[in-house]
Amino acid sequence: MSSSWHILGAGSLGSLWACRLARAGKAVQLILRDQRALDAYQIAGGLTLHEQERRSHYAVPAQTASAGTPIHRLLLACKAYDAAPAIAGLLPRLAPGAELILLQNGLGSQDEVAEQTPHARCIFASSTEGAFLEAPFAVRFAGQGFTWLGDPLQATPPAWLDDLHDAGIPAQWTVDILTRLWRKLALNCAINPLTVLHDCRNGGLLGHLDEVEGLCAELSLLLQRCGQPDAAQDLAEDVQRVILATAANYSSMHQDMRAGRRTEIHYLLGHACRCAARHQLPVPRLEHLRQRLVDSLQARGLPSV
Repeated sequence: MSSSWHILGAGSLGSLWACRLARAGKAVQLILRDQRALDAYQIAGGLTLHEQERRSHYAVPAQTASAGTPIHRLLLACKAYDAAPAIAGLLPRLAPGAELILLQNGLGSQDEVAEQTPHARCIFASSTEGAFLEAPFAVRFAGQGFTWLGDPLQATPPAWLDDLHDAGIPAQWTVDILTRLWRKLALNCAINPLTVLHDCRNGGLLGHLDEVEGLCAELSLLLQRCGQPDAAQDLAEDVQRVILATAANYSSMHQDMRAGRRTEIHYLLGHACRCAARHQLPVPRLEHLRQRLVDSLQARGLPSV
């Protein structure tokens, strides 16, 4: 199998991975949205990575989805709602047994991708790394984090994990990736929507802890009903820890709302509410929160799905 990395998405995490892999001497190809994006990228001359006071430039090769070369390993680093459409455009290029690393927030998009790619191996990822785009193709590494990877259908780790070690990407294989994804979903459901509704940084939720704790109680019941008791363990305490640790930050959903972008509500709070309905579990706080968020997004002229 080819050792080359294809990375779809020149957003914050896609660019961060591309820069570090290229710096480690790994073969990397960016896949950009269309010819206009590729033209802009070529004018920029590559990716710029800002780490503390250091600025580095990497002329990572780029192409569009219509390029003809086969893809053996693909990091899908786009928004959850873009994952399935993006992979649909790449199906003719996926080699038999291709490996797809799915770096999306929430749950649901992974299954949408897997349904389209029965002959590929889908590896789920959950990352806490901090990065944001300062400008197109210029990424700021904002905070050291960690990435967990796993395959719910196949426990054997892939050989390319050594590439991540060589590139200085803190990562580890786990057989409990679904537990970690459910835990992260619960954390996001308890924090992100409230930061949008209260228009505040994460730390602003310290003034709304009763609301946060009520959501955590329902989310814990939902996790247990979905067969994820470990993800429910001490959820409220962990949510407060995250709020304190990221008090000065705006949540990703708040950033999307402020920038007039579509949010990932469908794969976060929407997924939680759909799962509760399937299990016939009443979650009035979560349902009320979802409706308030839908109303708020619609009032701003933003998609609410």
